[in-house]
Amino acid sequence: MKIKEIIVVEGRDDTAAVKRAVDAQTIETHGYGIKKETWQLIEKAYNEKGIIIFTDPDYAGVEIRKRLTEKFPNAGQAYLSKTDALKAGDIGIENASPQSIQQALEHAHYTVEEDRNEFTMEDLRKYGLTADPQAADRRDRLGKALGIGYGNSKCFLNRLNQYGVSREQFLKELGEI
Repeated sequence: MKIKEIIVVEGRDDTAAVKRAVDAQTIETHGYGIKKETWQLIEKAYNEKGIIIFTDPDYAGVEIRKRLTEKFPNAGQAYLSKTDALKAGDIGIENASPQSIQQALEHAHYTVEEDRNEFTMEDLRKYGLTADPQAADRRDRLGKALGIGYGNSKCFLNRLNQYGVSREQFLKELGEI
């Protein structure tokens, strides 16, 4: 599988894992303290080929993704579930199987509309995705199936709307989990 966009990852082990799974170029942020030269490199890639942000499903990865998305709002977003990225208590892309990485990149999402409101918090309540003891687990499994990753209720709702998930697709995947 060849990826035309440049994949932005956190470190060299992530690059190695991505290259085992797909034919792609990567740029490494080397953690949260992204250097000026790296920002310039990412910006060049964003403007010329496009980028896919693919960070670890942990706190640091979420924070790095936020910073990158703020600067590059039309970047693709690829997500791994924590279970797919976990090995011996360590969470990271470098721990994922090639198949999980391929699936995450195949399901990369792009912002479709800034103010889309297809889904509401009431939808999340109705389908047990918030205010329910099993809500976090359901969001995790549904996020993986939809390729939008895990998030708290507010984050999950934003991703459903931001990435153009259709109600039909939402209900189909919900029914399968």
